[in-house]
Amino acid sequence: MLSNIGIPGLILILVLALIIFGPKKLPEIGRAFGETLKEFKKSTRELTKDDDNDNRK
Repeated sequence: MLSNIGIPGLILILVLALIIFGPKKLPEIGRAFGETLKEFKKSTRELTKDDDNDNRK
């Protein structure tokens, strides 16, 4: 899905986010998004690890 956006589309999204949220809110939003991705990846790894352990038994 994100591979179809391209550089101009990404720049447009970033400019719109800057206009809507302002420069003070963007770092907070980015930090929250990064933490959410980190938790999602951690949960996914744990689920796949649990599945691998179940298949070995």
